[in-house]
Amino acid sequence: MIGMLMYYLNFPFVQRALIAGILIAMCSALLGVILVLRGFSYIGDGLSHAAFGAMAVAAILKLSDYSLLVMPVTILCALVLLRFGSSERIHGDATLAIVSVSTLAAGYLLMNVFSVSANVSGDVCTTLFGSTSILTLTRAQVQMCLVMSLLTVTIFVLFYHKIFAVTFDEDFAAASGIRVEAYQTMIAVLIAVIIVMAMDLVGSLLITALLVFPALSAMQVFRSFRGSVIYAAVLSVLGAAFGIVFSILASTPVGATIVLFDMGVFFLHLVAGKIRG
Repeated sequence: MIGMLMYYLNFPFVQRALIAGILIAMCSALLGVILVLRGFSYIGDGLSHAAFGAMAVAAILKLSDYSLLVMPVTILCALVLLRFGSSERIHGDATLAIVSVSTLAAGYLLMNVFSVSANVSGDVCTTLFGSTSILTLTRAQVQMCLVMSLLTVTIFVLFYHKIFAVTFDEDFAAASGIRVEAYQTMIAVLIAVIIVMAMDLVGSLLITALLVFPALSAMQVFRSFRGSVIYAAVLSVLGAAFGIVFSILASTPVGATIVLFDMGVFFLHLVAGKIRG
């Protein structure tokens, strides 16, 4: 088993998959803690479905780089969800449901009506569940993951106290002179960017698990915000690394393997939290 693992690790595509997977998982965990604490756990689902719809349009337009369309559309949807989250006429969860189901349905319809591939079902399955997309990343895509990950971590470290204040009490943060809307917008943009990158790792239907499971696991054993964030990042990185390696050795779907591992870790932490009291 070890010999086979070392054999596969010699391949550049496996090395790129591990690097990108670990970076995406780490950033997802950092932002996942914020989303869980603010009650926006399901926003990843809505944004990933919006990204799926945008990807279908990009495929029809035959764009060489899908992210040129997918990224701005996802960021726009994140900002819309943020704005309408506190609307009295349309509550945040209703807005999320509207965006989620409408963009997913529109994307699937467009991919079938304006088919650009002989295997539409295979393309849809790959996009929704990740499949082996992470194993086909180019050097440029990995470099983009590295840049965005460094940017996310840098922003998180530099503005940690303000993000902490906005996450727990917006009114107090505003009274303290913090520009709440600006930080909400920054968080929304970061979440959108990470979700677009995570689609290659676990697919658009499983992204919520990547955001939520490590955060929930960390919160079972840590009571502090900082401890939860750091521990969630560690768990997420380990889950991504294990999932990618196991999927290569056992020929299982990468995204599903990572999510099931994270789910198992969550239940172990849930039991540990119950025992600890």
